[in-house]
Amino acid sequence: MKLDEKEVIRLFIAKLKKNNFRDFGQNDVTVVPIKGLRSFSYSQGLVLKCDMLVESTDVPALMAPWQIARKSVVSVISDLSAKGAKPYVSLISLGLPVYYSKKAVASLVHGFSLASREFDFVIAGGDTNQTKELIIDCCIMGFTSGNNLEVPGRNGACSGDLIVVSGLFGYQPAGLKIIMDGVKATDKFRRKAVRSVLRPEPRMKFGSVLSKYFTSSIDSSDGLSTSLYELAKQSNVDFFLNQIPCGLDLLKFANDSNLNSRELIFHGGEEFEIVCTIPKSKFDKFNSCAKRSRLPFLVIGEVKNGSGNIFLRSRTSGEYALLENRGYTHLS
Repeated sequence: MKLDEKEVIRLFIAKLKKNNFRDFGQNDVTVVPIKGLRSFSYSQGLVLKCDMLVESTDVPALMAPWQIARKSVVSVISDLSAKGAKPYVSLISLGLPVYYSKKAVASLVHGFSLASREFDFVIAGGDTNQTKELIIDCCIMGFTSGNNLEVPGRNGACSGDLIVVSGLFGYQPAGLKIIMDGVKATDKFRRKAVRSVLRPEPRMKFGSVLSKYFTSSIDSSDGLSTSLYELAKQSNVDFFLNQIPCGLDLLKFANDSNLNSRELIFHGGEEFEIVCTIPKSKFDKFNSCAKRSRLPFLVIGEVKNGSGNIFLRSRTSGEYALLENRGYTHLS
C-alpha cells in the first residue's frame, strides 16, 4: 500500500503524540517550550547537529526499518556525546521509496520513538518526500553540559596529553564481514559482532560525565585511524600509540578467518566510540570520575610535538611506524 505524505505524518503523530506539542504535524512549524526545561540555564550553549543516512551506503543487510531509524539517530547522538552535549529536540526528514509499505514506515516510526526515549529527546516534526531509496536526515538540537558555552574541539590536543578511547574497536567491521561476506565465527562472537552493527551504542554518558576533561575529542564513526588523524592534524601535533584498543576475541576471530586485525580495528568505521585527549595533570581526576560513574576507557598513547602524524608502536620491535590514514569517507 502506497502512503502519501499526510498518511506518513499521521503515523508519526499517532506514535509520538505523547510529546504533546500543540503544532506537531498540524502547522508549518512546531513550537517547543524552553521555559521550565529540566537542567537548562541561560549560561549554556545551543548545540546543533545533523546527519544524513542513505540506504545504499549506510544500511547493511539484516537491518529492520526500526533499526535503520535508530541508527540514523545514533549517528547524531554520537557526535553530540563526543562534545558532552545533551540532546533536547529533533527534526527528522524522510525520503521514502515507493516500495516502502505502511508496515515498513510504521517500523521506522517505532525506531524513532524508541530512540527518543532511549536518549531522552523529543521529536518535534520534519518533512517527507519520495526518493529512489530510503534517506533519513536527522537534526538534533541540544545544550552544552553544565554552565558552559564551550565544547571540546578537534584542535585542542597539546604535547604531553594522553590519548584516550571509550571502548574497544573492530567489532562493527567484523560484524559487517559476517553479515555481508558470510565470514564464519563462533556463535558467541557472531552475536556480539552482529549486535554491534544492528544496535550500535553511542557513548552518551561517557561524554556527558567526562567531557570537561577533554582538550580535544571526536566520535569514531569514520574509523579509528581517520579520527586520530583528524585530531592530530587540526591540533598540529603527532600521536604516538603504544596500545591497540581491541579484545582477545576480536584477535582470535581475525586469526581464524585470515583477516587483518589492524584493518578491522583502525580502518573499519561504523563505530561510535569517543576518541579524546586529556592533560596528564587532570588524569587522576578523570580516572576517579570515570570509576565513580563506572565508565570504562583505555589510554592508548601520548601526544607529542609534530605536524599531524600518527605513529604506532610495534609489539615485537618496540619501534614506532607511521599508521596509514584510511577510514570511511563520504563521496570518495
